Amino acid sequence: MKALLFNVNVAKFLAIQALRPVSAAFCYGGPFATIRPADIPEPVLPSSEWVKIKTRLCGVCGSDINLIMLKDSPTASPFTSFPCVPGHEFCGEIVETGRDAGNCARGDMVTVMPFLGCVPRGIKPVCRSCAAGIPGNCENFAEGAFSPGMFTGICRDVSGGFAEYVVAHKSQVFRLPKGVSAESAALTEPLAVGLQAVIDNMPGNKDRALVIGGGVIGAMVVKSIRALGSRCDITVVEPAPHSAEYCKQSGADRVIGGGLIEAAVAHAGGRAYRPLLGERVVMGGFERIYDTVGHADTLNLSLRILAADGTLSVIGIGKNVNLDLTPLWLKLQTVKGCYGYRYNRVKGGGTRQAFETALELIARKKVRVDDMLTHTFAIGDYRAMIEMNLNKSRHGAIKTAIRF
Repeated sequence: MKALLFNVNVAKFLAIQALRPVSAAFCYGGPFATIRPADIPEPVLPSSEWVKIKTRLCGVCGSDINLIMLKDSPTASPFTSFPCVPGHEFCGEIVETGRDAGNCARGDMVTVMPFLGCVPRGIKPVCRSCAAGIPGNCENFAEGAFSPGMFTGICRDVSGGFAEYVVAHKSQVFRLPKGVSAESAALTEPLAVGLQAVIDNMPGNKDRALVIGGGVIGAMVVKSIRALGSRCDITVVEPAPHSAEYCKQSGADRVIGGGLIEAAVAHAGGRAYRPLLGERVVMGGFERIYDTVGHADTLNLSLRILAADGTLSVIGIGKNVNLDLTPLWLKLQTVKGCYGYRYNRVKGGGTRQAFETALELIARKKVRVDDMLTHTFAIGDYRAMIEMNLNKSRHGAIKTAIRF
């Protein structure tokens, strides 16, 4: 089958680090390219609890681009294995089922929750995180039946959606509700990311919320806040005009290009004070901040403009950062890491996976996501796809996908 295969070794890593400042194209073309088209065998079912899916659409995540460009932190490298087929935002049709695949049936259109935790890995008893309903924080990503890999697409043994066929464990599979298109289904995963961040840091109606970065995840945060019923005031920081306009359409009260200290004063009732040296610190400010960028400057500014007893959700992943933690203790702030999605308590008792909640919100038309998919590509056009993701503003792109 046709696939895009990612691979890297120490020599290639060092070569790319030297060549990337000359041209980013060295990462996806030429002798040191990290990704290339390949004909690989169709996957077989790892066990009777798995299904095979014919891929319809696979979204391109920022993490896929970072992987290809070798921009990820090496800290997570023990929980990945190569060569691998990337792609974790996909949907398709079940074409084969194991005898113990539960309610999965051939012909079902499905999307897949990609985490490869204890259950897909066949580990019993499951770890503390999986037992608590947090498979994204599984303690066994490098153990069990497969090579290391936190999720489908960065595991040598479980290929992702940049291929014509994929396999998934029954616990990962979610059937599409009636009326949910393939385009919407392929965006369930990023919606679930934004949804979980909001569930973990839910703004009240009178709160002032700030979303740093109005790309795909930032827009999903805005959509989730509104879908969950909060009437809070939302400010988004996003310099790209097309993304800024989309965030306004998604429910933001305003979108600004920068000036976070000024925004905290103007839109969150803060008062700015200037220290002897360094950036101003705000008393008052935003009660809820969602940082989808995660760079040193955005994190440091977030702490300075976050209100007393406020919560900062760190969704984006930047490089190593130096933080001035003075505002953290000065204003009794909370900083929350955000990664993936989990099972959350629901009214009436019990729990529900945020992935399933995201699908339900789409089906009930509480959230629209298919309009984010601005460009699709054939798998053979992967270089153009990568280049568009590196220059979204130039092309007016929000979300791209491979269409089979």
